[in-house]
Order: sequence, then structure tokens, then C-alpha cells
Amino acid sequence: MINAQRKNKKKILALAIGSVISATSYSEASSLVNVKPSQMVQGGNGLIQTPTARMRDEGGMAINYTDNGEYRFWSVNIQLFEWMEATARYTDVRTRLYSQSESFSGDQTLKDKGLDVKFRLWEESYYLPDISVGFRDFGGTGFFESEYINASKSVGPFDFHLGLGWGYLGTHDDFTSPFCEIKDSFCERPSGFSGRGGKVDYDQFFKGPMAVFGGIEYQTPWEPLTLKLEYEGNNYVNDRAGELQQDSRWNIGAVYRYKDIDLSLNYQRGNTIGFGLTYRFNMHTASQAKFDEEPRDLMRRRVPSSVEEVNKSRLYNDLYRDGGFVLHDANLEEDKAIFYGTQTKYRNQDEAIERIGRVAASELPDSIETYHIVDNRGGRPLVDTQIDAEAFIAAARYESVESDIKQTYHRTSPSKEVIDAYDPENTNGFFYSTDFFWVQTFGNPEEFYLYQTGLLLNSGYAFNSKFSVMGSARVTVLDNFDKFNFLVDAEDVVLPRVRTRVREYVNNDVWIDTGFAHYKDNISENVFGQAYAGYLETMFAGIGGEILYRPVDSNLAYGIDLNYVKQRDPNNQLRLEDYDAITGHVSVYYKPEFLEGSQLSVSAGQFLAKDKGVNIDFAKRFDSGIIVGAFAAFTDVSAEDYGEGSFTKGFYISIPTDLFLLKPSKGRGFIPWIPIGRDGGQMLTRPTRLIDMTEVRSPFYD
Repeated sequence: MINAQRKNKKKILALAIGSVISATSYSEASSLVNVKPSQMVQGGNGLIQTPTARMRDEGGMAINYTDNGEYRFWSVNIQLFEWMEATARYTDVRTRLYSQSESFSGDQTLKDKGLDVKFRLWEESYYLPDISVGFRDFGGTGFFESEYINASKSVGPFDFHLGLGWGYLGTHDDFTSPFCEIKDSFCERPSGFSGRGGKVDYDQFFKGPMAVFGGIEYQTPWEPLTLKLEYEGNNYVNDRAGELQQDSRWNIGAVYRYKDIDLSLNYQRGNTIGFGLTYRFNMHTASQAKFDEEPRDLMRRRVPSSVEEVNKSRLYNDLYRDGGFVLHDANLEEDKAIFYGTQTKYRNQDEAIERIGRVAASELPDSIETYHIVDNRGGRPLVDTQIDAEAFIAAARYESVESDIKQTYHRTSPSKEVIDAYDPENTNGFFYSTDFFWVQTFGNPEEFYLYQTGLLLNSGYAFNSKFSVMGSARVTVLDNFDKFNFLVDAEDVVLPRVRTRVREYVNNDVWIDTGFAHYKDNISENVFGQAYAGYLETMFAGIGGEILYRPVDSNLAYGIDLNYVKQRDPNNQLRLEDYDAITGHVSVYYKPEFLEGSQLSVSAGQFLAKDKGVNIDFAKRFDSGIIVGAFAAFTDVSAEDYGEGSFTKGFYISIPTDLFLLKPSKGRGFIPWIPIGRDGGQMLTRPTRLIDMTEVRSPFYD
């Protein structure tokens, strides 16, 4: 008895000691994240002029402006994955002009574009630091081109950083690079700027002088305020703004955080005061409160005893009002109900199906075993979501603690029987819509920011569900494109001017963008086809076709398109010029499971300028529905023949409109950024793409 009591006491003591140790360990571990990362002058997680190894939460975006003596910086930093961040930047060099030609750029100061990336190699643990490797300004003119490896370690309210830098971050040349001991070519850094820009200078990576940089961040007891102390690796001798005086390698700064805004103030080089403003938000968690009806309650469900007693008018109206489902056709039988329509309200597929299912379950008799929700696009049934009525009702009424509505339905291709039963009342007739458009460009020689806005008028006539004619006209309401000094640049080019004449086209106040005949059809269950002819886009007319293989909810889709086009005359909307080309691509669309929420599109073939190569597009989708992406085209055209920029590339962000609305919506806004548009690697902007028309079969943008 006494031994048993002693054993119990020992157990209790062991548990108490274990609890104290666990609590202490948790407290110490949680202290690792006391100092929240903030943006450095040029954008990206860092101190003042130097980066740190830190990463923010995945989906984090920071929009920054900093004023730094001779430089001003505008940048956008995105945490694409928990292990990768990217920064796009514009630099205004106040001490230099854009060009020496006053008729070309006036007194505008020099502007430069830059792109940075950073990858985390090791995540911080109790004893080991975060370790990252980064590449700054690696794809631009090389103003600030550098590579670095750095480490960050938190201790209570302090965050310590230490790094080694090459290029711009290593000009102090503190000691000989260890890579130089391995190979002589690493001892000297090749000349950085080729004059074309846009080229990734792999031959310069980790070469030349090397310097130490780093510093300390201190989270003060006053939560909004963080203090910074930094030791630089750059000596400012070869800066683009000219040689800058550096009285000290030590910089100091402070960051004041108010809600989603960071205000920064710093003192650099022992002689320069700088300041900045950052707006932060997270693309995973971004949301907007909605005023919307709750999904229909089935707890007091009262339904008719037979199909004949169904109030069809109320049912069909409620499918739209409560479920956002615009009905095109419906078939009600004793054991199944089929609804053909288009979801126009809810972006979330599961929410949409649950709402529609609840409406059906509240209006249809128990004899109906299956609800078919057939989603149409362009008048064609594309996906059949089959709901097990009995299981759905049980789950919706929470009859089991393990109830899961998502397990009561599945998506599949519409069967031949379902397709044959589709008989909408109106498959022909006129249609029209009006959209608002906004075009903007940055970094232009005439004016840093140019814009154009107005109305996009769309209309057409459908002869049936397969064949139609349609078109769109762009009406400019407001713009400053009249500041274009040269409609076509004077550079001698090897390639046909398939895109560098774009200024001639956008200078028209009213322009017919498209006007074409269109035919589409299902070739088989998973294969779709289309053909089109007419004015296909702003700059080209022609004839073409496309075939796409896309199973329901597959991570893979394959397609091929082929087009014959002629260039349109910018001075006469209906006339064509002599230049013609055959262009087309074989495309693969892939959603890799190992990169959640991403889509990779690869298109190989011949481009508008008759150059051959591949276009690669990578997009990342966040939980809010925001999508960011980048693309690049690599062809058989050399960097010299391509011209400034070296190769075609661009970035974009797609934002759901319901992030700004109080009601659910499926619309999207698309904001592209193409640093430099030349003629190589340019694809035809086809008026319709099957990958877009069949989006509902394997949603990424929806």
C-alpha cells in the first residue's frame, strides 16, 4: 500500500516536472518569432539596405515606396510559398535623365526595372538559424545585381542576421571568395550590363569581390516599434546614380507598425536620411464580409408526394435566388431530376452545390434519388454533379456526427443520355454585354505612367448552341496615350513588327477589337473542338482552330491550336496589310500536386514573328482566390535580334471582384505587367480559348 502511494507520488511529480519543462520549451520556442519581418529599402524582407533570411507567412504581399536620397523605389514583394519570396521593383534615379534626347523623354529621370528572388534552404529551429540564398536584380539591367547567402536567428526580442554578398552587396571586398580558390574564373566578376537588359547573367553568379553584411533587429516593449542596426557590404563606388559618399558602413533605422501599414525611418552611410511606407496584406486570408442569405434549412422539410405536385416556378426561381444557378433547362422524372444551367454567383464549387442541393431537397419528393446539376458553358453541358439525395438530406440535417455533405456527390462528364436530354427553349438569338476596361503601362520614356480607360462593347448572334457570330468594340473615354512621341521606335529590327506597332492601334478612340464567326462542339466525352474566322484580336485577323483534351477534375489537359493570320491596318479597321504568318502551339496544362494551388502551362510552336520556341506560364492561386503568375517565351531568336529585354516575359495578378463587393460574385479583374514588349515570342490573342471555355471541368480560376 505504501509502495503504491510512493509510486503515485512519483508519477505526479514526474508529470508536474514534465509540464513545467514543456511549458518552458514552448515559451522559448514561441520566442523565435518575436520579431516580425519588415521590408528593406529596395523591397523584400530585410533590414535597411541588406536582406535577411526571413520569410513571412505564405501569401503575404507588401507594396512599398521608399525615398532614399539619390533613389526612389516602388516595389511589390510576394511570399509565393513559405520557402520562396519574389520582389518586382521600379527604381527612379534622380541624378540621371531617362535619355539625352529631350524630344523623346523630356526631363524625366532615369527609370529601371528589377526582379529579386530568395529561397529558404533551412528553416530555423531551436539551435539552428534560418538560412536562405537570394538573387537580386538578376533579370534586369544589373543596377543592383548581387547574390547572397545569409542566416537569421532570433533570441527573445532580438533577431540577429549575418550574410555574405557578391556583386552590389559585396563591393567592400572584405576577403577573398572561397570560390576563387576553387576556380580562377570566380575571382573576377564580368561586366554586368549588356545594354539590352532582361538577360539572366548566370556567368556572374557568386563571382568577384565578397563582403560581409548583417545586423540586429530589436522588438521594443512598445509593440508597434522595431529598431534596426545594420552593417553594409556595399561601398557605393560604382552606383548607377554615380559614386556616393559613404562615411560609415553602419546604418540605423526604425519601423513603426500601425495595423497593415509600416512606416520606416533610417539614417544611412553616415550622411543620408531615408523614409518609406509599406502596405501589407495576406492573399490567403484576404476576404470581404458578405450580406447573403443562409443556405436553406432542411430540418423542417415538407415536400410534395409526387413529381406532378412540384411547384416548378418556385423551384426554378429559387435555384437562382438561393443557389446562383441560372437555369437553361430541366427534366424532372420519378427517380431523378436534371438541372442544366450556369453558376453565376458562388466561386466556391462546394458552396454552390450545397446551396443548389438544399433548394432541390426542399422542393422535390423523396421518390427522386439523384439530383443532376449540369454546369453549362457556351450552351454546352460540361460537368454533371450527381447528388445522392438521401445521403445529402441526411448530411444536411446533421443526422450523424460524421456527416459530410461533400461525400454525398461527385463530379463527372455528362453522359450521352444527359446530353441528349438537353433541350433548352432558346439556343438562338442576340446577346450583348458592356464591360469596363483599364489599360496601364509603367516606365515609359515619355511619361512614367500611361493609362487608357473606357467601355468594351460586346455583341453577337447565336444560330444554335454550336455556331455564332460575335464581336467587340473598344471605346476610349479617358487616356493620356497622346503623350506617345513615337508610335514606332527607331531601332533597327530583324523580326517583323508584330507587336512593337501596338501604339498605332491603341491610339484609335474607337476600335473594333474582334468580329468573327465561331463554331464549337464536343468531339467526344473529354475532347472539345472549335473553329473561328474573322478579326481575331486588335492587331490580327485570320482563321484558326483548336482541339483540347480535358477530363473532369484532372490535373492534366492537352491542346493544339493552328492559325493563319494577317496583320490589320491601324489606319483602316477593315483593311489588312501584307504581312501574314502561320502560328500555333501544342500546349500542356498541369496542376502539380507537390506545389499546392499552382498551375503550369507550357506551349511549344511557332509565334507571330515566325520564330519557334516555347512559352512557359506559372500561376499560383491563394485561398482568397487571388492568382499571381509569370510567363516567359524562349525562342530561336537571339537576344541581339530580339532587342531590349532579351526575351519576352511578363507578370500578372488576377483578383476576384467579390473581394470588393458585399454580395457573392464570380467576376475577376486582370492586371498584367509586361516590362518590355518586343516582337519575339509573341502569341496570337485568340478570341476564345478552350482551356477557358472548359474551366468548370477542372477549376483553377473559377
